[in-house]
Amino acid sequence: MSEKKSLVTENVWRVLRQFTDARIGLGRAGVSLPTRELLEFQLAHARAIDAVHFPLDVHQLTRDLQNLPMALPDQSPVRLKSQVEDRLSYLQRPDLGRCLSEDSLQSLKRFAESSGNNDSHTLAMVIVDGLSSSAVQNNAVPMVSQFLTDLDQSQEGWNLAPVTIVEQGRVAIGDQIGQCLGADVVVVLIGERPGLSSPDSLGIYFTWKPETGLTDARRNCISNVRPDGLSFAQASQRLIYLMGEAKRLGISGVSLKDRTDEVAIEKSAGSNFLTD
Repeated sequence: MSEKKSLVTENVWRVLRQFTDARIGLGRAGVSLPTRELLEFQLAHARAIDAVHFPLDVHQLTRDLQNLPMALPDQSPVRLKSQVEDRLSYLQRPDLGRCLSEDSLQSLKRFAESSGNNDSHTLAMVIVDGLSSSAVQNNAVPMVSQFLTDLDQSQEGWNLAPVTIVEQGRVAIGDQIGQCLGADVVVVLIGERPGLSSPDSLGIYFTWKPETGLTDARRNCISNVRPDGLSFAQASQRLIYLMGEAKRLGISGVSLKDRTDEVAIEKSAGSNFLTD
């Protein structure tokens, strides 16, 4: 008896899927997608929608940050909100997500006045839900942990302000927070717009001398930080390099070039696999 022929026509590119999350080599069933691939697409789409609409569990995030082995400043993370009232407004009015609500702004100003700014080159870390709460929920704490460990070993002498957590925020809200805290540097960890293969991608935005009204040209971005993307260790080293260069040159954004790949090559220049 002859073997039953599969209804799915496999694609020769399918073997390449071991190297990427991209949807390639899906095959076909007649003129349509195989049922398996269609169901996986629908699941990925549902995860992306959930990432956008599910609220960030701020209580759990706060507890996780407080339990980090690398000590944060003595104060608990400061909880803030943007001017956005609900998720629909957040999606329709990006401008409202760039500014703190009046209550949060006044609360932050009082906090800054009471705590004072002790040392130069203060570093403000801002965690924002952004467009993917799952990115922040899953990746913000391990990223902060890796960064604090590397920052301590770098001995650069940054004075870390209390971490702030912002609900319904956009990237630019970090500039307002950094300005209120008198920070020389603000680092914003935010959930990026989810893709169908990456619903939990964390973005890191870095600004030297933050102030309200800056454009994106003044920021550096490290994107796709997650276990299946740019690793926490790589993102941390890149961020620390940019911070050091910003301190040295007094700039950030398009004027500050990310040479971490070149530096890595220069450090390994003494070793040549052709002659070893």
